[in-house]
Amino acid sequence: MVMAQSLFITLKQQHPLCQIDVLAPAWSLPLLQRMPEVRQAIAMPLGHGQFDLSARYQLGKQLKNHAYDQAILLPNSWKSALIPFFAAIPLRTGFLGEMRWGLLNDARRLDKQRLTMTVQRFVALGLPENAPQPASYAFPKLSITTEQQQAVIDKFQINRDRKILALCPGAEYGPAKRWPIQHFASLAQQKQQQGWQVWLLGSDKDKAVAEQINQLSGEVCQNFAGNTSLAEAVDLLSLADVVVSNDSGLMHVAAALDKKVIALYGSSDPNFTPPLHADAKILNLNLPCSPCFKRECPLGHTECLAKIEPASVMAVIDA
Repeated sequence: MVMAQSLFITLKQQHPLCQIDVLAPAWSLPLLQRMPEVRQAIAMPLGHGQFDLSARYQLGKQLKNHAYDQAILLPNSWKSALIPFFAAIPLRTGFLGEMRWGLLNDARRLDKQRLTMTVQRFVALGLPENAPQPASYAFPKLSITTEQQQAVIDKFQINRDRKILALCPGAEYGPAKRWPIQHFASLAQQKQQQGWQVWLLGSDKDKAVAEQINQLSGEVCQNFAGNTSLAEAVDLLSLADVVVSNDSGLMHVAAALDKKVIALYGSSDPNFTPPLHADAKILNLNLPCSPCFKRECPLGHTECLAKIEPASVMAVIDA
């Protein structure tokens, strides 16, 4: 969802007066509400993998009343193309995906050799077919108000007198993308001894991992994982001085907040989904076995991440 903002910015550059509404899962609405290019975020009532043809038909009929000129589909699934079709949107753009001839009338063939990054593929859908890929593209930039920041400062009683290191130890995809908890704990201890605040951020699914890190560090962290909404997590990240993160959603959020991001890559490929920030630092050992794109290390050791020592991360922060 963060990378999709580059598409929205591209559309505004191409058509400054265009109005952009986004149909997306309800959890992502706080992100869309922080993207100034988006007029309206519409909650998708169907969950991931849920078909429900009748519900898709009804939603399409509701959207038809908005008289949209174009629909751009970022998912490649067949079912995702049904709603714009039922809404009778004149121009329906997307990559072919699961044989969507007919449902799409501006169907593009994805050239993975030319469009090597996810963000490039999103941006390409906002340009005319066969248009040259731009030499550069706008990075996502979330907009946070001082009122939003003050709300989390007041709610969580944040001390602004000391620098803040935010640690994002989660990775939805699986453990092969997670830096060892011992390394996170060691880094937390060292920065706390230097006078920094150390925060742990993540979803409810990351709560157990965050608690383990905090225990190993001697309880030096302020643990927000599982104790905030996504909106609050985003607004808290906007207060951080440095963010250290696995390849995860919060990594992309931190980059879009113009934070100093240190991104840790192991099983995934930083050339495919890098943090979109000119000054982001990527730590990746480029071992022969990585990227493997597996949820769990097929060799059982996750050395691609375990061998990234906390001292290496400290050196980047100090630099």
